[in-house]
Amino acid sequence: MRTMFAIEARHLTKHLGNTLIVNKLDLSVPAGSVYGFLGPNGAGKTTTMRLLLGLLRPDDGSVRLLGHDLARERCKALSAVGAFIESASLYEHLSARANLGLTQRLLGLPPQEIDRVLEVVDLVHAGAKRVQDYSLGMKQRLALARALLGSPRLLLLDEPTNGLDPDGIIAMRALIRELPDRIGGTVFVSSHILSEVEQTARDVCLIRKGSIVLQGRVSELLSGDAEVEITLDQPMPALERLAAAGMHARLDGDETIRLSCGHGDHSTAVEANRLLVIDGFAVRSIVPCKRSLEDLYRNALTATVPDSDSTKRMAA
Repeated sequence: MRTMFAIEARHLTKHLGNTLIVNKLDLSVPAGSVYGFLGPNGAGKTTTMRLLLGLLRPDDGSVRLLGHDLARERCKALSAVGAFIESASLYEHLSARANLGLTQRLLGLPPQEIDRVLEVVDLVHAGAKRVQDYSLGMKQRLALARALLGSPRLLLLDEPTNGLDPDGIIAMRALIRELPDRIGGTVFVSSHILSEVEQTARDVCLIRKGSIVLQGRVSELLSGDAEVEITLDQPMPALERLAAAGMHARLDGDETIRLSCGHGDHSTAVEANRLLVIDGFAVRSIVPCKRSLEDLYRNALTATVPDSDSTKRMAA
């Protein structure tokens, strides 16, 4: 059976003047999941999201949303899509309900839609408050509530935790994790904080300078060889000793090295410790390392396209 994709982008390309912002992106976003779209500031994330929503016209490539071609079936493609891009644009002097009411009437939706989305984002108790009295986290949730009007099956959220305090981040993270089940659809989340999206997304795509660095299921990306961190004196000679024994290690700080141990095989770490102690190295600690998307991103940078005149100045 063919996998259902909420978003399919092929060869998506965009220049601003002579600057290449998005470079032949191929995206396949599985339906029913939280999909993390990651990269540093200026990587091209927001521009890509604008292309996916038809707010910018690509120089090359195609986009399909929920099975519909965006160029040929724009209304059908966007009819079940909700989004907020960059910042939450809200009328500060109006209440939350009044803000939502503007969009509800514009879309021709019944008034009870306002109650439904306020309940989803846990703002029913504050629906009558003016937005100017909201915290930043509440404003982000209200913007999300507006995007949820009309029961979209695809949500695109641009940096939804940006600027939030720890409590706001925790609340938004929990809400995003629940959304696919609550809306019966797909959530596409952009962020520059890899560790944050690692806790919410099932699938991820990492981009840098408009090009894909790596993508795939988070569980599969993080299932490679186990590593241990060895803290000791003289890390460079220690690396040479382990390399001579056929072991794979790399420098990871002034006094630490990381040793690859295969798929959870601790015998490699035991043997490395034995060799280092026999040779007189002062091994202070050996600690198992948890693989993260940040590690994978750093390791994958050598595979990215090099800087060029056309990619030096990048816009978000």
